[in-house]
Amino acid sequence: MSGPRVREMTLADCDRVSAIRIRGWRTAYRGLVPQRYLDGLDAARDAERRRGLFARRPDDVVDLVAEDAAGEVVGWCCHGPYRDGERRTADAELYALYVDPGRLGTGVGQALLRESVRRCTAAGHARMLLWVLEGNARARRFYERAGFHADGAGEPFEVEGVAVPEVRYARRLTG
Repeated sequence: MSGPRVREMTLADCDRVSAIRIRGWRTAYRGLVPQRYLDGLDAARDAERRRGLFARRPDDVVDLVAEDAAGEVVGWCCHGPYRDGERRTADAELYALYVDPGRLGTGVGQALLRESVRRCTAAGHARMLLWVLEGNARARRFYERAGFHADGAGEPFEVEGVAVPEVRYARRLTG
């Protein structure tokens, strides 16, 4: 196999997705969010919450995983309609994209993003939006290389009373 295989997530993937997500937070957000918060993240609790979310997931929300040649899940992303407060819009939003930190730079994130963009384009969305922590330079470079650009919108994300600024990125999908 030349690269990761991307497929839809199943309920059985929740434990591995949560482990990737927690390791991703601890790696990508070190120094950006309070360390006490990162240290308190628990993969088992996250997996239980994820199973509940997965069971109630709306039809227009898509979770994808990437597998390596051995079939191990090494990345996860989720997309759906853009959320403007409680209102869903006609734009798409990449809600999350995490790669096992040991697999960063191997094309896993690119494969997940490419498939998510393809599906959102096929669904007729004109734009895809996403939010990224302002200080997460690696993620910002990743999205910029994939054709996304900061569109000027920003808002703080609060973690244990600490404001962590986020910036919004956008990419045209059609036209």
